[in-house]
Amino acid sequence: MDEAAEPEVLVRDAPDRSRFEITVDGKLAGFSEYRSRPGRIVFTHTEVDDAYQGRGLAGRLVRAALDRARRLELEVTPLCPYVANYIRRHPEYLDLVDEHHRGQLNP
Repeated sequence: MDEAAEPEVLVRDAPDRSRFEITVDGKLAGFSEYRSRPGRIVFTHTEVDDAYQGRGLAGRLVRAALDRARRLELEVTPLCPYVANYIRRHPEYLDLVDEHHRGQLNP
């Protein structure tokens, strides 16, 4: 493999495990767990393996998960602190958040 080649980073929904997963060159690097409710997705925990820290993978993972929630017109409940902080830093996703939690995220 060419050392200059960028690693292949993929995010996918793994509904059988109730989480979005991010892989780097086919290896699981992290995940964002959720609970599905009718018309809603509740994010509960996000984690990136220590070996993959500092590469921006958690942000890519959460962005992809929120983009999918938008496409499916799901309301988001960000119980996971990382997801909540991501939305605070990226207010373009604030409209997805349920009314109760949206008030807690506004600066």
